[in-house]
Amino acid sequence: MRVLVVEDEEFLAEMIAEGLRANAIAADVAGDGLEAVHRLADDMYDVLVLDRDLPGLHGDEVCRRIAHTGSITRILMLTASGTVHDRVEGLSLGADDYLAKPFAFAELVARVLALGRRTQPALPPVIRRADVTLDIAGRQARRHGRPLRLSPKEFAVLEALLRAGGAAVSHDDLVEQVWEENISYRTNAVRVTLSRLRAKLGDPVVIETVPGAGYRIAVEPDA
Repeated sequence: MRVLVVEDEEFLAEMIAEGLRANAIAADVAGDGLEAVHRLADDMYDVLVLDRDLPGLHGDEVCRRIAHTGSITRILMLTASGTVHDRVEGLSLGADDYLAKPFAFAELVARVLALGRRTQPALPPVIRRADVTLDIAGRQARRHGRPLRLSPKEFAVLEALLRAGGAAVSHDDLVEQVWEENISYRTNAVRVTLSRLRAKLGDPVVIETVPGAGYRIAVEPDA
């Protein structure tokens, strides 16, 4: 899942982004409404965490433009005002959810995850394939019933592969889904993360390399 955080308070924006990354969610940051519109035109995001009071282009206008394009990007609007009138007005502009400041970060993460599920094919909250169990809501993974201690990026890669249902996921698609925009395609981040994930999953091998296509979860792990 990829999220764009649009917030002009730099400290708050980075705090939200880092918190999302710690929960295996790729997060980028934009500091004003105009930058947000440009990024949304260039990249695909599942969820937009949008501060309402933005410089450059007001959050209301950003929300209105996204809603009118028919984009699948879901919008969580943030505001310093939590009155019923403001919530209704924000939702009427096209926002999918509304959260007043100050907020509990755990609630923000839960709302982002809920919105993200609406942009992706419906899957059960727990995925089980090839002896791997992934509890997406609980952010827990197991292999043969054994708990796996995965980093946020390892968890996100495993989720992307499991969501593909046995189809190959390319290197570029993994970068798009899991990493933030500042990763270079020349880095070996995907390879290193996959190597560590394979080691933690153990034998028999469950992540296959498909020459020229990418990586996939084996339907039947090798004996």
